Amino acid sequence: MSTNVIPSPREISTKPRRSDKVFRGIVTGGGLSSLVILGLITVFLAFRGFEVLREEGIGFITKAEWAITTDDAGNVAESQFGIAAMLVGTILCSLVAVVIALPISVFSALFLNFYAPQWLKKVLVTVIDLMAAFPSILFGVWGFLVLMPSVEYWAKLINKYLGWIPLFEVKPYFVTRSPFVAGVVLAIMIIPIITSVSREIFAQAPLDRIQAAFALGATRWAMIKAVVIPHGRSGVIGGAMLGLGRAMGETVAVYTVLNIVFQINWHVLLGAGGNVASLIIAKFGEASPYEIKALMAAGLVLFLLTLLVNALANLIVKTTGKSGR
Repeated sequence: MSTNVIPSPREISTKPRRSDKVFRGIVTGGGLSSLVILGLITVFLAFRGFEVLREEGIGFITKAEWAITTDDAGNVAESQFGIAAMLVGTILCSLVAVVIALPISVFSALFLNFYAPQWLKKVLVTVIDLMAAFPSILFGVWGFLVLMPSVEYWAKLINKYLGWIPLFEVKPYFVTRSPFVAGVVLAIMIIPIITSVSREIFAQAPLDRIQAAFALGATRWAMIKAVVIPHGRSGVIGGAMLGLGRAMGETVAVYTVLNIVFQINWHVLLGAGGNVASLIIAKFGEASPYEIKALMAAGLVLFLLTLLVNALANLIVKTTGKSGR
């Protein structure tokens, strides 16, 4: 005669297992290592550029001159370092890139999620991911050899019909290698980034609301305007700010297609200006030790500006995310 053996009750515990502890430690270490690396970069740039920042003061950001004079012994006799023109060029090129790339990316993401056949969606998603991984030098060379003549023609058309707007005024008439050309190249570079982020956000739109919109007789576009876009608005803004940060820090592509002129230029179509990253790559090879310190100070300003943009992106996402739910 067999008897039923009652198993002993399991002990319920909230104590994490060893594998959970290991995984948590790895993830925490990876996150902290990123903060440590960013902190070390900031300290290094501040240490190398402190002497120039102390000598130039606020003029390092407000002045547009960049000149250094040395004596026969190689000592610095006189120096003037200011990155105002490069900062203006950085902001101008990046804004042009975002203005061009944002609508294209949003409509591309909507097409991939709600209009494209499944086989075409797989192909296009693969192509977009590959474009995001392209080296920037390829975009720069392609922009210089292939894209620049067409973009210069577009710039002339914009100046012809919209030249009465100060932003599109060109005096003297020189549109070659302008911030507009650099902005178009940067836009092509950041379109894959914004498209990928927007596509992922739009794909997470609540299915019950989508079905409810269709049940009420909404067309596909009406459903997108009523449900998908409000839900993904904060994600799109975050993706746009991420692309803006990428555009602000781009070096080789901008250096290839943009003239570096130490002149504050707010005119998009005028071929003058530059950006901070292209300034560093242009001057670093032949710079004296003191000028290298000035370039490190310029890198610190660009680094802090990028951090400020990312912080602003987080603030905008948190602010708009509540209204988009």
